[in-house]
Amino acid sequence: MSTIGFIGAGHIGSQVARAAIAAGYNVVLSNSRGPETLAGLVKELGPKASAGTAKEAAAHGDLVVVTIPLKAIASVPAAPLVGKIVLDTNNYYPQRDGHIADLDAEKKTSSELLQAHLPASKVVKAFNHIYAKEITTDGKPAGQPDRRALAIAGNDEGAKAVVTKLLDQFGFDTVDMGPLSESWRIQPGTPSYGPGRDAGGLRADLAAATRPTKK
Repeated sequence: MSTIGFIGAGHIGSQVARAAIAAGYNVVLSNSRGPETLAGLVKELGPKASAGTAKEAAAHGDLVVVTIPLKAIASVPAAPLVGKIVLDTNNYYPQRDGHIADLDAEKKTSSELLQAHLPASKVVKAFNHIYAKEITTDGKPAGQPDRRALAIAGNDEGAKAVVTKLLDQFGFDTVDMGPLSESWRIQPGTPSYGPGRDAGGLRADLAAATRPTKK
């Protein structure tokens, strides 16, 4: 894997891109306003960065990060993502996204909605419970005391192994929550949403998370 595509280049996307560049990856950035609006970010990131359309970012990325408001996931191009690992950073905010019945009723998770939209891709949840700026400030080399851990979830074990390696390169340990159906454990309002924890502390927070009874 040498290139990471980005569908969305806001607070989280731009920080993941910075971490990716620091780890030696090429990045292809996109947003809803057009490649020309990303000229400043591309210039900052340097020769390993370029901008394109969402379809171009999806096509060129060996792994692709989807980091756009949940209400916009229907715009994610499915065809160029067939067979690829798609890293999902999204959270559900009804005040921004509008109400989504299956999420309000806790019948599905936001990542399961993206997986349903991309049935031939391998969706992995990550980066949704860390403040954007901390993606490039909180990483530490492997083996350091109190190294911060990030949680992931996904239905494909091979895809999760790739993302675990990526997080390690970015300076984080990984805690695997299991399938996408368990990704509610890091949604807004849960103990692990926001605080920095090492792997043991994060596991404790995930175990302490409670979910309303499904309706």
